[in-house]
Amino acid sequence: MLAETICSAVSAAGLGIAAISAYRKKFLSAARIAAYALVPLGLVMTGAVAWLADTAFSPVAWAGFGVLGFAWLLFLSTRAVERRRAGREVPAGEAEPRAVAPAASAPSRAVTAKPKAGQSVGEDFSDIEAILKKHGI
Repeated sequence: MLAETICSAVSAAGLGIAAISAYRKKFLSAARIAAYALVPLGLVMTGAVAWLADTAFSPVAWAGFGVLGFAWLLFLSTRAVERRRAGREVPAGEAEPRAVAPAASAPSRAVTAKPKAGQSVGEDFSDIEAILKKHGI
């Protein structure tokens, strides 16, 4: 009851402001203000405000929102498990799982990062030479 009264008062005030704007020859602004002012009145007349008030103060409605949230979490968790299993499944004829993408060549780690005797840390280019040799350069 209080929500309907407040919405009706807001609509009446908005229509009063729209009338003042129209008196000042700002018709486009007055029409826009009148449109906004009529929204709360329309919500009261359709019963949306009463439904919202009944829902907001109803423990059964909040329990229903909790059940919906739990169902949503269950749905998301089952989808996540399905996606994980889809990547791990092994077809009957294969011994090991297939790769999603072709295996990339691993970088050459044969050369250690320790500098040789007589070289400083900044002069060790052996790993770069190994990469260039690998690619035939």
